[in-house]
Amino acid sequence: MLDPLTTALAAAREGAAVLLEHAHRPLEIQEKGRRADIVTAADRASERAVLSRLRSDFPNAAMLAEESGSAAGTSDERWIVDPLDGTTNYAHGYPVYSISIAYERAGKLLAGVVYAPALNECFATELGGGAWLNERKVQVSAIDHAADALTCTGFHPADFERNARYFAIASAHVQGVRRDGSAALDMASTACGRFDGFWEFDLNAWDVAAGILLVREAGGRVTRVDGGTVTVDGRSILATNGIIHDELQGILRAADKRAP
Repeated sequence: MLDPLTTALAAAREGAAVLLEHAHRPLEIQEKGRRADIVTAADRASERAVLSRLRSDFPNAAMLAEESGSAAGTSDERWIVDPLDGTTNYAHGYPVYSISIAYERAGKLLAGVVYAPALNECFATELGGGAWLNERKVQVSAIDHAADALTCTGFHPADFERNARYFAIASAHVQGVRRDGSAALDMASTACGRFDGFWEFDLNAWDVAAGILLVREAGGRVTRVDGGTVTVDGRSILATNGIIHDELQGILRAADKRAP
């Protein structure tokens, strides 16, 4: 049987080659139904390259990809793919964007890759095997107080109000809050200790599946923002180094008491 992580790494590299090639061309940018929710020809071309590799190596697996949606399989395996997480960044030449690929069997995450082509950083993980950045094993930070933490969040511009009060209350209690525009890469950065915590709402499975496994395998903790059990389709996520998890969750919970 083919190794899922090996296939995911190969697929990510092939998708990355497409993104880097398209980055030097005039981009065809379209909105996907609401302001600032964009897709480019590069998204679609990267997805074709990634899915081609995955289907070649795992022909019976189901597929869930951002641009093409769901495709049924004949096994209990599923690939979850975001061919370009951070499209707006990519379209403006800002190098914080990534490809995210996760593999699950019988609903259990077993392998994941988050690859940032412009940064030449490849995060990889498999269940029980730890988390890696390029050839170096990584782990979450040792920060033990939210006041010393660098955190990250994200939101679609049209949905700013959904997260505004959480952003405000976190900013009053932590050392810093960033918004980089690629949830998959934000979670990878939490796994390697750059960020101490990350939260976001209204995400999709392709945004978080690989990142969930990365953070867990790096020694961190992942829940819903409200503390409930996280799922790849849960739409709400809080990922931390584990040490500050309860404290940060409590800070964010206080925002629920504020009027939207």
